[in-house]
Amino acid sequence: MKIRDSIVASIAMAIGTLAMAGVVGSGVYAQAAQAEARGVHALSAAVSESLCNEAAPMATLAAVSPRGAR
Repeated sequence: MKIRDSIVASIAMAIGTLAMAGVVGSGVYAQAAQAEARGVHALSAAVSESLCNEAAPMATLAAVSPRGAR
């Protein structure tokens, strides 16, 4: 029974690997990833507009503003 289980598992792994290679090779994966990236960008833009109605002052990545660091 163990041998049969390992054979079935090996065949299932091979079929899964071939299916993933087919999806990646056909370009469907790239198209889906691009659509997801556009959706995430649109969602983040909508959320930022709804949360930040007023214009933000010049933002920097520094933890302290340049004027306050004296």
